[in-house]
Amino acid sequence: MKSTIQYLLLISCLIIALPSNAARIKDVADVQGVRSNQLVGYGLVVGLPGTGEQSPFTEQSFRTMLSNFGISLPSNMRAQIKNVAAVSVSAELPAFAKPGQSVDITVSSIGSAKSLRGGTLMQTFLTGLDGNVYAVAQGSLIVSGLGAEGLDGSRILVNTPTVGRIPNGAMVEREVNTPFGQGDFITLNLKRSDFTTSKRLADTINNFIGADTAHSLDATSVQVRAPRDINQRVSYLSTLENLTFQPGDSSAKIIINSRTGTIVIGKDVRLFPAAITHGGLTVTIAENPRVVQPAPFSDGVTAVEESSIIDVTRDQSRMFKFDPGVTLDDLVRTVNAVGAAPGDLMAILEALKEAGAIHGELVVI
Repeated sequence: MKSTIQYLLLISCLIIALPSNAARIKDVADVQGVRSNQLVGYGLVVGLPGTGEQSPFTEQSFRTMLSNFGISLPSNMRAQIKNVAAVSVSAELPAFAKPGQSVDITVSSIGSAKSLRGGTLMQTFLTGLDGNVYAVAQGSLIVSGLGAEGLDGSRILVNTPTVGRIPNGAMVEREVNTPFGQGDFITLNLKRSDFTTSKRLADTINNFIGADTAHSLDATSVQVRAPRDINQRVSYLSTLENLTFQPGDSSAKIIINSRTGTIVIGKDVRLFPAAITHGGLTVTIAENPRVVQPAPFSDGVTAVEESSIIDVTRDQSRMFKFDPGVTLDDLVRTVNAVGAAPGDLMAILEALKEAGAIHGELVVI
């Protein structure tokens, strides 16, 4: 088996690069069980220049911290802690992180603190989903935000002063076990599920290693036979993840973001025969009140009557026709030629979809 691994490593160095639209396996798939884990904790930031908070849970946390140092406050005494803020600490523990290594942390205020600038995070335990402590965080915060407030209540904010980062601010204390070295198989999970991509990935591995090495389980997972020896398995996976192949094309889609006006049209979108009129009506309504005087020597009184002026202006309409099999380039070129704004283009695309003239899926987000 050792000689086989060495042979595979030698062959992998001689692989001829495929066209630019080919992808490496490591770019389109993840190894099942090899993943990061989210950690979270609750702590106190001290040393703030009067931008902290005076809240019940902050006071309780402050008393608990002092008691851990052997200091007790009278129960009827309220500590003035404007230099302290309660915070939430979050981190992401990478796969295979070992005790003694460091990870970055994000510190966010969970109370009414105005700013965390200049503060220092006290020792905070970071726990995982199972409740175990996996890292311990501590250090001085880096806060890019800035806030200032005047006596009249006016206030200015630059970025977010209540969130900060501490690079390498947490020390890993416990390793997360992974199933990477267990069993006779490893499973590759595609980042984007696609039956064609799954089949091509399995075929690429079988053509390189040998028949029946990889099997597509579904549109997402490909099961690959692997050596049991952990050293050989690492070398084996290093070879596999650098293999290149042609992923399957995504389905024809048009993505519309109505909030930002962003429109993305996939290259496989096609149009059936259709004719579109681009234009519209501009309706202007103006109020012109007038005074009505009563007849002389009558008992009438002066009154004000409302008079509305409605003006309708029709824009010059233009019609353009799509023949069968129109491509993305033709669609964009034609719509741009009539000067359609993003909002107009959205309306045109939605109307075409309703008319059944679009070959593809219209997704509005």
